[in-house]
Amino acid sequence: MDNSNSNDLSNFLTGKSEHTLMLFHHFVDEFQKVGDVTLHPAKTMIGIANSHKRVAWITALGKNFIHVVFPFKRPYEDNLCFQKIAQVPGDMHQFNHHFRMLQKDDVNEEVREFMKLAYLD
Repeated sequence: MDNSNSNDLSNFLTGKSEHTLMLFHHFVDEFQKVGDVTLHPAKTMIGIANSHKRVAWITALGKNFIHVVFPFKRPYEDNLCFQKIAQVPGDMHQFNHHFRMLQKDDVNEEVREFMKLAYLD
């Protein structure tokens, strides 16, 4: 995995709890099992990309959680893992699916399937 702009990435991770760092690394490691991904720190979030597009964004690194947004072309309402699904205003073909990870085992089989779908879509 290439951590593009590793200095920028360290800005996101500095001062975070051990628990949050463990969640972050576990989530990225799980995505690596799906396929090769790179991290792209921006001003307010960390993009996760495959060779041709962003497949998810880590939008928050809280005291005891990470918050991840998966962009899909349609809403996947029948799930147990997303706390919110919202259509992007002005974009008829992007539905952001919000996932909050509090424990390592929150990345379960259902989440792994959505990770694969985001990666391959």
